Amino acid sequence: MRALPVGDGALLVEVASGDEAQALHAELVRRRAEGSLSVREIVPAARTVLLDGLDDPARLASELTASDVPPAPPRARDVVELPVRYDGPDLADVAAHWGIREEEVARIHADTEFTVAFCGFAPGFGYLTGLPTRFDIPRRATPRTAVPAGSVGLAGPYTGVYPRSSPGGWQLIGTTDTVLWDHARVPAALLSPGTRVRFVPVGAA
Repeated sequence: MRALPVGDGALLVEVASGDEAQALHAELVRRRAEGSLSVREIVPAARTVLLDGLDDPARLASELTASDVPPAPPRARDVVELPVRYDGPDLADVAAHWGIREEEVARIHADTEFTVAFCGFAPGFGYLTGLPTRFDIPRRATPRTAVPAGSVGLAGPYTGVYPRSSPGGWQLIGTTDTVLWDHARVPAALLSPGTRVRFVPVGAA
């Protein structure tokens, strides 16, 4: 673990893997909730956690680098279910890359319980982990200029759902009507780091 100063009141903590980043994020959120850590923002990413609004970042940096990443806490009981139609334009390409039929892509994806590792790219967009590494898949060679809102895509080790129409290069395998980001909702984002997610098929692949 390495802690790098960012300005006067922030730290960027680097760890070795996505799993360690998720575990560290959960531990820091727990410490803030119990009152043993004073921090304004805790922002996880693929292999880092950013802490902003620290009173004494140097002291926390020393404490973190002298310790191991804590084990991941038990997962939350609640699971967000996202109805999905496995009708994406890249479903056949994903099936070919995996060496299976299109129906099997849908089955494998729907049988997986995902966890939101971190959020980014667009408001409400969560990077979901859970598929075994053998199902990692590269982004499209040529990104689309406009991906429809609700598109379910794969890229590298991640699954994601586009909360709004935007350019994107992920491999699209399905669509959902669930609203991922609603500024009138509290919280506005349906998905946040640590959220458990299942995709529920609502139509044939």
